[in-house]
Amino acid sequence: MGGPVTQMAPALDEARKRQIIVGVLTAMLLAALDQTIVAPAMTTIGRSLGHFEHLPWVISAYLITATAVTPLYGKLADIHGRRSVIFVSVSIFIAASVLCALAPNLWTLIGARALQGLGGGGLIALAQTVMGDLVPPKQRGRYAAQISAVWAAASVAGPVVGGVFAEHLHWSLVFWINVPLGAAALAMMYGPLKDLPFVPRHHRLDALGAGLVVIGTSLAMLALSLGRMSGHWGSPTVLGLALVAVVAIVLFVWRLNAFDAPLIPMQVLRDPVVLRGTLAVSLGMGGFVGLTTIVPIFLQLQSGLGPDAAALGLIVMAAGSVVGALVVGRAIPKLGRYLLPAIGGLALACLALGGLAATVTAPFLPLTGFLLFLYGLGLGPIFPTATVSVQNAVARYDLGAATGLLAFMRSLGAAFGVAILGAIVLGAGKGGAAIDPSSFRLAFLAALAATGGAFVLFAGMPARPLRDGPEPVSAES
Repeated sequence: MGGPVTQMAPALDEARKRQIIVGVLTAMLLAALDQTIVAPAMTTIGRSLGHFEHLPWVISAYLITATAVTPLYGKLADIHGRRSVIFVSVSIFIAASVLCALAPNLWTLIGARALQGLGGGGLIALAQTVMGDLVPPKQRGRYAAQISAVWAAASVAGPVVGGVFAEHLHWSLVFWINVPLGAAALAMMYGPLKDLPFVPRHHRLDALGAGLVVIGTSLAMLALSLGRMSGHWGSPTVLGLALVAVVAIVLFVWRLNAFDAPLIPMQVLRDPVVLRGTLAVSLGMGGFVGLTTIVPIFLQLQSGLGPDAAALGLIVMAAGSVVGALVVGRAIPKLGRYLLPAIGGLALACLALGGLAATVTAPFLPLTGFLLFLYGLGLGPIFPTATVSVQNAVARYDLGAATGLLAFMRSLGAAFGVAILGAIVLGAGKGGAAIDPSSFRLAFLAALAATGGAFVLFAGMPARPLRDGPEPVSAES
């Protein structure tokens, strides 16, 4: 196995850097938008294609495959370079979007969505990896904040655009929109990416390890999806899937130690910054995305708001996270103790969740909105801080694997958060029974426990000096 080539790559000028960054953010918008734009069109899709009872699989099929392949893309980018892997990822995503738009029945749509996830799973990890290649860690916070802004914009714009398409035009447009966006992203990035700094690694892909992580993650997500949709968490199907998933993950951990070039290098996993940062983001994202499923229900049932007005709670929460991410991301290069804003923010988020849990039986709408904003404001800083810290902790030739792991844990946390908080609240209303307000309190406390776990992890994370310059690398071939 050869080592990295240590020659200086041709310097990218600022115009080409900006071109790549805009393309990368557009690619990330594709992935983020696709997780929010489809839900408002679900009823219309059901009326058009039938089989209402199976509609949730339109979303679950994408999430299962996208989450499962995320770490694989990071490793492939470390072996083959960013340019070729990004091209494959975006191309699969665009082709699958066309299949989704043309789907003649629900089963074809579900299959096309699973294929779309195979492409979409690479967009997030690869976009952050390219950012890591272009910008030194000390300056990376502001770009990580822009990534958070893209996610927040998608969380607000997606439901609105999806609703307009489904209500006034045609549901297939929620998929057709990916074609021009994907083509624009490729057109902006593909040329300049050939000069992107890259360290070639001369080893083979761990196919068995990749298969185990895909099987384990997919079956775990499938068990979560079936349990959430049916409410029968103790059914033989759900328990059987969960058992096989656990076995596959245990075998994957064994493979990490047994193979000389595993999917996730052991030196990356053993690094306390990487371990704590990825786990903290997973917990934080689990609470945040989990709350997006219950906050509108809470506002409708406890405050008497209509569906449209209840969605404002999500906008307030997302706005807080954007403000927190942008402010802290831009401040990171100027801060000596750059972990402190994230630690303080998580403490604030915990206090806000405690306030929400304490007022569920007698909510005061302005106070609820303020607490949701404070929660988002406190949580937002962990995303740019974790990205910068993790990427700063690894060598450039492991950047793709580390960033893929971060994106994977983020997606996995989101899936668990939706399943757990959704089960707590929606499970309380099974069989037509009214939802007990105490179930909302329990859900807020569960989010508080996850956020508190992220606080503990961040508080114990080593604060290493941020590099402010590029490493010697070779150019993409």
